[in-house]
Amino acid sequence: MSNDLPFVLDDPSLLHEASLLDGKWVQAQQLQSFSVEGATQDPGSGQVFAHCPNNDLSDVDQYVESAQTAFLKYRDTNPRERAKLLLNWHSLITNSRSDIAKLIVHETGKPMTEALGEVDYALGFAWWFAGEAERVRGSVAQPSVSNRRTLVIKQPIGVSIALVPWNFPVAMTIRKAAAALAAGCTMIIKPSPETPLSILALADLTLRAGFPPGVLNIITTDNDNTPAVSERLCKHPLVRKVTFTGSTAVGSIIAKHCSDGLKKVTLELGGNCPFLIFDDSDLDQALGALMVLKWRTAGQACTHANRVYVQSGVYDKFLSMLVNATKKIQVGHGAAPNTTMGALTTTRGLEKLERHIADAISKGGKIVCGGKRLTNLPGNFFSPTIISGMTPSMLTSQEEIFGPLLGLHRFETEEEAVRMANDTSMGLAAYFFTKDTSRTWRLLESLEAGMVGMNTGNASAAESPFGGIKASGYGKEAGKDVAIEEYLISKTGTLTVDPMSKL
Repeated sequence: MSNDLPFVLDDPSLLHEASLLDGKWVQAQQLQSFSVEGATQDPGSGQVFAHCPNNDLSDVDQYVESAQTAFLKYRDTNPRERAKLLLNWHSLITNSRSDIAKLIVHETGKPMTEALGEVDYALGFAWWFAGEAERVRGSVAQPSVSNRRTLVIKQPIGVSIALVPWNFPVAMTIRKAAAALAAGCTMIIKPSPETPLSILALADLTLRAGFPPGVLNIITTDNDNTPAVSERLCKHPLVRKVTFTGSTAVGSIIAKHCSDGLKKVTLELGGNCPFLIFDDSDLDQALGALMVLKWRTAGQACTHANRVYVQSGVYDKFLSMLVNATKKIQVGHGAAPNTTMGALTTTRGLEKLERHIADAISKGGKIVCGGKRLTNLPGNFFSPTIISGMTPSMLTSQEEIFGPLLGLHRFETEEEAVRMANDTSMGLAAYFFTKDTSRTWRLLESLEAGMVGMNTGNASAAESPFGGIKASGYGKEAGKDVAIEEYLISKTGTLTVDPMSKL
């Protein structure tokens, strides 16, 4: 265990520099570990503070076999008992909230307030799926053939794989794992190389909550081994379900891997989310939502506003309001008490921002705020940047930004706004602000997105289905019925009922 931690945990035993296999903390068989840029390195300072096992192909099979052995027993666990285990986990996470948030801060770079918010958001999924465990229902029906009865029972699908991103490691882990565990499945999680420690802490708490060994295994890798290990997990014959959150490009590869063996797949992929502000909107309300929806996590979220369209009647006023509010953002290390925006998690994000800004300027965009790296700070910091005069030909209009860059587009009519908003291959989320009730219904139906925020920027909760359309993926996470169905199979039984003999 490293002795040079940049933080102090109330419970130091939650920090693990090992993978979790069948209830035991283990190293890779080749005894390799990793500590590279963005992985177990604080993006706010550049300090390396931990090392994790660098598992490779030779390690994968034992994780799957352990999960399969555990599944054969865990699938028969009573739903009430599974619910109790999830509630135990919820309680332990709640008690360790501060420690888990500290790990998030030093792995992702986000401010402490955002890290605590992520834990609270994630806890909602543990609580929700504890209830869902007992809400799994089959059916009995009489078909058109009178003397037959048809029964449908729901059963857990089997060993599941979760490939988890680095921007919301705790929330994505609990959202995926809680659904699988509630359904009676076992799960193997492969964290992003940037954020293994917070996920390992969550796994520790599943053991303390009483989940049997092997029900949740964690296999860590560096960036170089990630593609091969992920492919083997997806293609392993004992694996029946894969859930992935990440880019559309990688999601397409995952889908191809899972076609071998016809694995059930949930893909929550990239977003190029539009944010529409109409002349009749409450500008203060729209500004408040956009400030969170753009600058939280330094812009590194798939549901963030990627393209902001403002109707011409309020364009200049809203731009002024936005610039004034953005200049009040305090950029710094996530652990600093006054920080309101932290570091980007990887240096790749800095390079992408510079490329997008240069492209926008070359095509007529104007920087009105920010626009450069913050070299006075030791980590991956970039100033919150606003560009006016955006056009559809710019990279920022066509690609997911994933950073603190906001570009404003001007529009004249509702039809024009809808056309521009839908002019993307992606369809994760969309947002709009208007006081016109009829327009609200029209936009809900016409915007091509799996989730639509109507006068709000908050479109995600444990109680509602999360997922996109088009190239933003398929399948749903969270919400009533649909999310737990991703981890269940339906089995149909048909029987013939003999008619009663006449007396």
